[in-house]
Amino acid sequence: MILSNITVPLLGIVDTAVIGHLGSAHYLAGIALGSAVISILFWLAGFLRMSTTGLVAQAYGQNDLTQLAALLKRSLVLSCFVAVLLIALSPLIKHAIAFLSAANSDVLTQAYQYFSIRIFSAPAALCNLVLLGWMLGMHYGRGPFYLLLVTNITNIVLDIYFVVYLDWAVAGAAWASLIADYTALVFAVVLVIKLAKKRGIKLSVPGWFSITKIANLLSLNRDIFIRSFILQLCFSFMTFYGARIGETTLAANAVLLNFLMLVSFALDGIAYASEAKVGHAKGQQSVKNIELWVKISVFWGALFALAYSLFFAIFGRYIITLLTNVPEVITTATLYLPWIIALPLLAMSCFLFDGVFVGLTRAKAMRNSMLLSASVGFFGVFAVFHQWENNGLWLAMSCFMLMRGVTLIVKYQKLKANNQLLD
Repeated sequence: MILSNITVPLLGIVDTAVIGHLGSAHYLAGIALGSAVISILFWLAGFLRMSTTGLVAQAYGQNDLTQLAALLKRSLVLSCFVAVLLIALSPLIKHAIAFLSAANSDVLTQAYQYFSIRIFSAPAALCNLVLLGWMLGMHYGRGPFYLLLVTNITNIVLDIYFVVYLDWAVAGAAWASLIADYTALVFAVVLVIKLAKKRGIKLSVPGWFSITKIANLLSLNRDIFIRSFILQLCFSFMTFYGARIGETTLAANAVLLNFLMLVSFALDGIAYASEAKVGHAKGQQSVKNIELWVKISVFWGALFALAYSLFFAIFGRYIITLLTNVPEVITTATLYLPWIIALPLLAMSCFLFDGVFVGLTRAKAMRNSMLLSASVGFFGVFAVFHQWENNGLWLAMSCFMLMRGVTLIVKYQKLKANNQLLD
């Protein structure tokens, strides 16, 4: 899962590097703005993967083959509905980009171009989330690895071809991602069908379309959606406020956020494994195994977080120069690099315990943790230190990540002390 997840930020790094060498900051700032909006929308739909993984892992622990098939179909129907809704709302979203960012016309032109193409990959991207979550819940770690590998290799190859050789600039990066998403969907469907056949699961299960069951799924998804919305609100605030500070700051933050994405996706690899293992243990009604997998996850998470901090401290400036050759962007990004060096250690626990709570299907606890951390840790801190401008943004992000982890740890310990881990 770590290997497969790392391919995602590597793709973002290639996007940034290809666009970052076109010679002007407005290209990089434009794709940063456009891709940030797409990321917000698709990450908001992350509840589709999370709820699928947690519920499937528990059904797998109970060896309920009928439920495994029904969950897959219900989640796919929900993902298609959300995708169509996003496409329908896309004209309004484009207006929101200009209103919230106050970016200049050159940047907005590039952002609109990217967004207008990428939004049509929503059906594939959201269905892929469900298929990925289902494979995770089934403890099929190789499936997501193959899926993300196909997605990102396709994307990287097309990125270089469209942008460098055909000179399509930002539009080339958008088309590369769209084609890669639909290629991945075909591949994911084949993987899921093969896995279902291997595990003796009949996907043609009758009675899967139950209004009550879909309502229960929506109830779980509602809390995870709120949690994801607040998370994306904080990340989008960084992008849009960075745009207000200036084009160079926006471009520099786009470069640095690739570092954070590299950390988050690697640590999420451990978290995804935790979701499957903890969910399976809950399905088996084994408190002992839940506690065991939590301890193992914390051990590996701390090890990787430390490794990332050391790696960024040693090679951070060199990586920045690989991602862009615009002098003012390099200077600005280097200035804020210390925040990135500290973030892996500060953020480690929030990623890991997100995985634990998804496995326990404790969506309300995740929602409440996110609400408190965002209101106090992010917006509260930024309100006090807003005069620091971009340093204030990175301080708020650091406090936000730390507080998410602390609140989830406290909640887990309470559940453990009160013997409520299986509730």
